[in-house]
Amino acid sequence: MKIRVGHGYDVHRFAENRKLILGGVEIPYEKGLLGHSDADVLVHAVMDSLLGAAALGDIGTHFPDTDPAYSGADSILLLKRVCALIKDKGYSVSNIDATVIAQKPKLKLYIEEMRTRLSQAMGLDTDCISIKATTEEKLGFTGRLEGISAHCVALIMSD
Repeated sequence: MKIRVGHGYDVHRFAENRKLILGGVEIPYEKGLLGHSDADVLVHAVMDSLLGAAALGDIGTHFPDTDPAYSGADSILLLKRVCALIKDKGYSVSNIDATVIAQKPKLKLYIEEMRTRLSQAMGLDTDCISIKATTEEKLGFTGRLEGISAHCVALIMSD
């Protein structure tokens, strides 16, 4: 059995007239995130961690922002496609551990729903999905309320 680890990172700036989608969940907030797709930084970090673990490149390679097919795309659907790529390469996802960095909005009330959405998309038990949220104590671009970032570490294993 092979065990592989991948790390993913994503960041998007806030924008007016956009929905805020994190972990496949719409979060009530005055702004959303700017991006070609739904700009779900959490799901994007998860996808990059999985693709990295399997040495399959990154989400920009598979879902380029120059392709109109991905304009406004639901990142949960893209995550399902990434999981299929992982499976096709002979791996299964063991677990993920992700952190969302956002000064606002507070995400505590939405973490369990995010875990559920990701576990359903990935075909995993929610016990295999860890999502944490933190601030940067008003430091940096997230602290200045310019955007949100996310990190994720994924463990995959050969079948």
